[in-house]
Amino acid sequence: MSKFEIGTVTKGKVTGIQPYGAFVALNEETQGLVHISEVKHGFVKDINEHLSVGDEVNVKVLSVDESTGKIGLSIRATEPAPEKTEASAPKKPAKKRQGQATVHTESTQGFNTLKEKLEEWIEQSNREDLIKK
Repeated sequence: MSKFEIGTVTKGKVTGIQPYGAFVALNEETQGLVHISEVKHGFVKDINEHLSVGDEVNVKVLSVDESTGKIGLSIRATEPAPEKTEASAPKKPAKKRQGQATVHTESTQGFNTLKEKLEEWIEQSNREDLIKK
């Protein structure tokens, strides 16, 4: 088996596709796995929409397990990350922060009311005339 160092970018050929990733031959005797999360930037639902057996791809070596001979590869690490524009930027984190602030404000008011009630309840529990004998 030829030595492949972590961080090396090389060409490979897709030899097999599974729901979890694609096997890529790096040379005659060595192949590695591109996990589905490493196929491209963004979410990949079906790997078959992006790769086919026989495709030539650029891959970056992410990991090498000397004991098992398994090599982890990435196609997306060889491609530039897509530019985030205002239209394509995810809005969820901003909404989440706004929602948390609102919930926090509401819950603070709720806790103040409970705090006031708690003091009233403690007073009531300490009154001798309310205790049943």
